[in-house]
Amino acid sequence: MSVFRSENNIYAQIIDDVAGNTLVSASSVEKGFEGNGGNIEAAKKVGAMVAERALKKGIEEVVFDRGGYIYHGRVQALADGAREGGLKF
Repeated sequence: MSVFRSENNIYAQIIDDVAGNTLVSASSVEKGFEGNGGNIEAAKKVGAMVAERALKKGIEEVVFDRGGYIYHGRVQALADGAREGGLKF
């Protein structure tokens, strides 16, 4: 799972590195996402969304790539939301 965060939003993708395809993605800029995309609550929601979508596709285990960001704040909240949603990494 790859993470990108900007000042106002957060994004997560699960990518098949061998084939180079994005299998599942979720972000705070999606239609229907409620709340401010730049806070910890939003990051946790995005983590739960990506976990839910991954489990529907049969993906249970991923490698967490924090993209060079410190494992703190929104990045940590996204990881916690994904773990609570059922992903293992």
